[in-house]
Amino acid sequence: MSYKTDRARAVGLGAAKSGVGHWWSQRLTSVALIPLTLLFIFPFVQSLGTDLETVREIYSHPFHAIVAILFIAVTFHHNQQGLQVVIEDYVHGKALRTLALIANVLLNAALGLTGVFAVAKIAFTV
Repeated sequence: MSYKTDRARAVGLGAAKSGVGHWWSQRLTSVALIPLTLLFIFPFVQSLGTDLETVREIYSHPFHAIVAILFIAVTFHHNQQGLQVVIEDYVHGKALRTLALIANVLLNAALGLTGVFAVAKIAFTV
């Protein structure tokens, strides 16, 4: 049983120093996703139900390919940040939390790179 006050237990621990930066990054990615989503939807809807040649023709245009790549990259970065907050708040074991945070980063990076590779392959295939 400890007789220290909450303040006495917290003195000397310092701040994590990453909260504000993480908060701003989460807000910036969410705001960036608004126009990126709108710009991504139109060529994506055009390509639905068409053959591979039509999809290649649509995404061979640099603007559509760049928007798709930015959309995928920002979406998975935003997802990684959001899941990080959930894991830090609700996973209590230190080892399990560390494992979950590593898995979160690796999974989102792998999925994002797979999406970027798919768009690049479609855009650059003749």
